[in-house]
Amino acid sequence: MNQEITLALDAMGGAQAPEMVLRGAEMALRRHPGLHFLVFGKENALLPLLARLPRLAEAVEVHHTDETVLDDDKPSVALRSGRQSSMRLAIDAVAEGLADGVVSAGNTGALMAMAKFALKTLPGIDRPAIASFFPTRRGESVMLDLGANVECDAENLVQFAVLGDAFARSVLGLVEPTVGLLNVGSEDQKGNDAVRAAGVRLRSALSPIRFYGFIEGDDIPAGTVDVVVTDGFTGNVAVKTAEGTAKLFTEFMSGAFEHSLSARIGYLFARNALGKLRMRLDPRRYNGAVFLGLRGIAVKSHGSTDALGFAHAVGVALDMKVNDFLDKIRVDLGRFEAAGAAPQPAAM
Repeated sequence: MNQEITLALDAMGGAQAPEMVLRGAEMALRRHPGLHFLVFGKENALLPLLARLPRLAEAVEVHHTDETVLDDDKPSVALRSGRQSSMRLAIDAVAEGLADGVVSAGNTGALMAMAKFALKTLPGIDRPAIASFFPTRRGESVMLDLGANVECDAENLVQFAVLGDAFARSVLGLVEPTVGLLNVGSEDQKGNDAVRAAGVRLRSALSPIRFYGFIEGDDIPAGTVDVVVTDGFTGNVAVKTAEGTAKLFTEFMSGAFEHSLSARIGYLFARNALGKLRMRLDPRRYNGAVFLGLRGIAVKSHGSTDALGFAHAVGVALDMKVNDFLDKIRVDLGRFEAAGAAPQPAAM
């Protein structure tokens, strides 16, 4: 990492904050020397922790505030009354150009409301979307929206496709990612009006996106496409179901190996392979949902994660900055707008 990058951290967001935030930042610093952090939170909680993390202390600038956003605060209330909260001040640092991105494990709704208000949306984007990684047979895919927009029209879905395409190229390093619309079937006549209309636009020969077509739920873990596009209601249900299934599978597997003496002996022979499987399914490796469509970089860490998970979220924000994600988004939006403005080919 040749350029100096500064990230703003909401130190008070998350179930294990602020220790989880600072230890996660230290892990990220070890991986990426040269990182600098603006940390917002209560000094009396932060300074004793930093005294035990001398390497991180040299890379941190602490900004004191007594105010925090609670997990059960309504977004509208947090937006009005939380102007001096650790979350809002961290976001404002990005808006004012003092930081290259913000990372928080706090209230998702409040973070989205504050980020949208302070950072604004990019030209051509009506609503930001929440995107994150998803493990598949082929590696990793991007999925959006994961809960920011419960109801979406065709234009929203098309914009999400553009955002997801740019995100996959910037963060996953894919040259021509494939994009699919999540539907109840792969046939053209399936789905609601918004999904079908979005499919028509994305199939257009003038579209700069490599559109695969409609996909179904089992295509997500199969890795059929690199970018999965859906509305926030469906996306949130899908990702929570997947997380719960992975947790259930892990519990079942652990119980099976404790069932008998022979099973315990079998575990001794299989533990290396099981360790690789556990690492592959570890949700901390995929921590860091991104608010796409904003004029700044905003990353949401899972509220219940630990330091390792938060370090991965910091890594996502870093990757977006290093790979000039915002500039690529602007270029892609321009390409798609130009394609949409061009005359449609005459029917044969």
